[in-house]
Amino acid sequence: MRFFLAVLLVAIVASCGGPEPRRPVEVKSGSFYKESIERTKKLLAAEEAAIQEIISKDTIHEYISSPDGFWYYYETKNDTASYQPNTGDQILFSYNLMSLKNDTIYTAEEIGPTSHVIDKQQLFPGLQNAVKLLKINEKVTFLFPSPLAYGYQGDNKAIGPKTPLKSSVELHTIIIENDSLN
Repeated sequence: MRFFLAVLLVAIVASCGGPEPRRPVEVKSGSFYKESIERTKKLLAAEEAAIQEIISKDTIHEYISSPDGFWYYYETKNDTASYQPNTGDQILFSYNLMSLKNDTIYTAEEIGPTSHVIDKQQLFPGLQNAVKLLKINEKVTFLFPSPLAYGYQGDNKAIGPKTPLKSSVELHTIIIENDSLN
C-alpha cells in the first residue's frame, strides 16, 4: 500500500506543470498609436497651413522660418548689438500671447517682465528657443504651432488645448554668465 501511494504521489507531482500564463482576451495591434500620430500630423499640417496663409497675406513684414519649427519677424532690430543669450545667461524680457487671429489672450502687462535663465528654467517650448534668437532691445513677433506652444494641455486657464499662438517678445537685459564668455 505504501508503495502504491508513493507511486501515486510521484505520478501526481510529475504530471503537474508550472502555471500557464493567461492569454490576453483582446490583442492590441498598436493602431491607437498609429491613429494618434496621424491625427497629430494632420493637426500640425493644418496649423502650419494657417500660419503660411497669415504670412502670405502679410506684405509688410519679412518672415523668417526657424529650424525649430516656428516663424518670426522683427518689429525692432538692433544691428549694433552682436551678443545673443547663451546657456546660463539671465535675461529680462516681456511678451504677450495672442491667437493667430490677433485676439489677445494675455497682454505683456498681465504677464509682467519675466526673468529667465537660458536653458535652466522652463518656458513653453517655442518661447524657450525664441528668446535665444534675440539681442538686447530687439522686439520680435513669433508664430508658434500648438506643439511648440502649450500643446495638448493648454495652460489650464485662457489658452485651450491645441492652440497655436502669436507672441511679441522684447528683450530688455542680458546678465552674462561668466562661463559663456569662454
